[in-house]
Amino acid sequence: MASTGTTTEQFPVRVFGGPTALFEYGGLRFLTDPTFDAPGDYQVPGGRLTKTAPSSAVPAGLGRIDVVLLSHDEHPDNLDHAGRALLADVPLTLTTPGGGQRLGKGAKGLADWESIELDRPGGGTITVTGVPAVHGPGAREEVEPLTGQVVGFVLTGEGLPTVYVSGDNASLDLVEQIAERFGPVDTAILFAGAPRFTVLFDGALIVLDSAQAAEACRILGARRVVPVHYDSWAHFTEGREELVAAFTDAGLIDRLDLGDRG
Repeated sequence: MASTGTTTEQFPVRVFGGPTALFEYGGLRFLTDPTFDAPGDYQVPGGRLTKTAPSSAVPAGLGRIDVVLLSHDEHPDNLDHAGRALLADVPLTLTTPGGGQRLGKGAKGLADWESIELDRPGGGTITVTGVPAVHGPGAREEVEPLTGQVVGFVLTGEGLPTVYVSGDNASLDLVEQIAERFGPVDTAILFAGAPRFTVLFDGALIVLDSAQAAEACRILGARRVVPVHYDSWAHFTEGREELVAAFTDAGLIDRLDLGDRG
């Protein structure tokens, strides 16, 4: 059943830098890919990742977190040291099947199109469905050995808007599949930033660029796009300016919501 009031009201999304955002939905508080470390370098296979700016919040200042939506646990720009520490205090972390095994207690992996029902504080449930994502160009069987499993999420519930959290997805074909099952969506939290590495896939995109984020908005019929994963890290090649330009060029600037900072 469609929500009454969601056509004029939208729930706030707080964005903290990198892929990390916080929102309340159906009475539960959800946090995406927690990254709260100070700026610095991380050694990763094939090189290093450099965080260039601090988060605009600290975990102690977030209040209650009911669920972490973790697109993947294997890269420090999606789950860093402070983020891992935070998971110990969160009742439920939803992530990839492999991540669910690695993270242990409190973590549950979701396969493609697998759903879990969460009880709402005031009665009723929220359905969280794991949706496909691929962290690079091409087929999953070619990409995952290099960049690992990634999962996105769709949140639905009676009287609630439909929310899509993309995770580190580079495939508009998968966005089409998600739109076929769940579109139109009310709010899409899209990971963008156009990250590239010369040592991976000949420098091809491993997450959406700004023009692709605008196209994803069109495909999903999204009333609102809140972009994340486009600042605070050196390997992001496009930021706020490129997002605004791309959504303007696509005639969708009225859909772009840069979120509540901090």
